[in-house]
Amino acid sequence: MNRNLVLSALIATAALLPLAGRAADTAPQADRALGRELLAELIAVDTTSEHGGTTLAAEKLARRFLDAGFAPADVQVVGDDPRRRNLVVRLRGRGEREPILLLAHLDVVEARRADWHVDPFALTERDGYFYGRGTMDIKGAGAGLVETLLRLHREGFVPRGDYLLALTAGEEDGVANGVQWLLAHRPELIRSAYSINVDGGGPEIRGGKPAVLSVETAEKVFLSYTLTVRNPGGHSSLPTPDNAIYRLAQALERLASLRFPLRSNAATRGYYATLARDYSGALAADMRAVARTPSDPAALARLAASSVYNNAQLRTTCVPTLLQGGQAENALPQVARATINCRLLPDEDPDRVDAALRQAVADPGVEIARIAPPQPSPPSPVDEALFARIAKVAQELWGPMPVTPYMSAGASDSVFLRAAGMPSYVFNGIAYDVDDDRSHGQDERILVDAYYRSLEFDYRLLKKL
Repeated sequence: MNRNLVLSALIATAALLPLAGRAADTAPQADRALGRELLAELIAVDTTSEHGGTTLAAEKLARRFLDAGFAPADVQVVGDDPRRRNLVVRLRGRGEREPILLLAHLDVVEARRADWHVDPFALTERDGYFYGRGTMDIKGAGAGLVETLLRLHREGFVPRGDYLLALTAGEEDGVANGVQWLLAHRPELIRSAYSINVDGGGPEIRGGKPAVLSVETAEKVFLSYTLTVRNPGGHSSLPTPDNAIYRLAQALERLASLRFPLRSNAATRGYYATLARDYSGALAADMRAVARTPSDPAALARLAASSVYNNAQLRTTCVPTLLQGGQAENALPQVARATINCRLLPDEDPDRVDAALRQAVADPGVEIARIAPPQPSPPSPVDEALFARIAKVAQELWGPMPVTPYMSAGASDSVFLRAAGMPSYVFNGIAYDVDDDRSHGQDERILVDAYYRSLEFDYRLLKKL
């Protein structure tokens, strides 16, 4: 049976499951209270790279596990950077299966109080939402994992195999990245059959209700370049035609027209086959045509043109993100430089991207250089048993809901695990509105009810694996 047929069978099975048992679709009051307390504690710790760190958060959570009765050997705060340490916790099982890694990052991007309507580093509940930096990316899902392991331990539940919880540093900016450090220095702490990374995916709210639960099995490859123009410069009162800023601007103008070929892969085909069920008309028809093998070229073009999200799913993209030039107001610029950030489809050849940039820029006087080598990101295979269990729990909590693989246009720490040979599946149980994703942005938030329901999702799922 091919992968698409397996997924279709899983979707059909989930739709036929009875609705019985949906009344208790949120965590008990005591666990909701603990979940809120944990989330508030995490939001209150500044884990930005600029003026905070993850160590304090890791130590606070470690104390909770120790106070709950976890053995000291199973609760470790590790890492070389004093400000950016990681927490690894082991919930021991019966040894009937290999360990499963549960992964979240503790660090968050910067948030300025002046830019927000609430304090970004204090959990605020308002109008049915939890506000705070990291609520969505990804302290909400991380706090949920902590609460779930504490609940399982409190109840005396012994899983079939170990659960390993890793709450790490450096995902956002790559500084002292915790997953890379653990793989290099303490691989025994996270060695697992596969990982569940909560940094993305989950129930997508479309049309006001959870419509599909996406599980990231692949992600695009991060690759940045610098475009640099150099010039002898001179006094600004004596301008010359050969101006470094002009030349760079002309190169960027030509680069703006670069379009990489449209292509689908197993993850995007499965995703659009499922998503088409929630749409109608021409858009649904195009999704189904893209989901076929081979994808219809005209449908690929129409779907990519329908939104920036769909465009990013179906091709490699490159875009300027930083610009620098000149050294003084009264001097001709000696150097002008732009940073180009590319997100490559998983099977894209980086050398072809190099060549495409050179051809688009079409100026040998513009130096094009990679900032760092790309990190390969081989897709994870669809785990049929895992997907079936996710579908069963989703059915219990939200009613019939398809579970589908997808490809992330962003990046996560799963890239390092996959490169090390560990399959990684990125999803969590916090339902989110696809049109209200505020991660990295102003007034980041999640739905209160979605957070509490995710605690029950985590609990039920981990009892089934």
